[in-house]
Amino acid sequence: MKTRLQVIIVCLLSTAIASYFVLSSDKKIPSEQVMTSLEGKKIKISDYKGKIVLVNFWATSCTGCMQEMPELKKLQLKYGKERFQTIAIAMSYDNIEYIRNYNKKENIPFKIVHDADGKIAENFGGVTLTPTNFLIGKDGKLIKKYIGIPNYTEIISNI
Repeated sequence: MKTRLQVIIVCLLSTAIASYFVLSSDKKIPSEQVMTSLEGKKIKISDYKGKIVLVNFWATSCTGCMQEMPELKKLQLKYGKERFQTIAIAMSYDNIEYIRNYNKKENIPFKIVHDADGKIAENFGGVTLTPTNFLIGKDGKLIKKYIGIPNYTEIISNI
């Protein structure tokens, strides 16, 4: 009886682990969703096909987000727009004036979008925690999702 229970547990765990990897690798990125940058430019993730893209969900009220922004800025400046593009999406609850002031003060070298109605976060699987980052490959497919501050070494190894 004990052996049978162990076999059932192992089978359930194996199924759960396999399902996680299958489902997480098949996540669809909303690459054709039109977003408007703070400058008023219409952009889509598919505009950057052939480059590594980091989609960063953040808020000016998020301590972790403010901690990671200088690192994201360094990555963008180091690897340039020819190979790498960051798109920072400010959450719907963030104040647009705070976002603009932060951008102006820090001279952010990548696209910033305000997800005023929350549709972008919803289309990325219901992002609610910040920071949340999606690393997208040159082929437009998800490489990795990071909840919290990402692993920069891992990001760099993909650029």
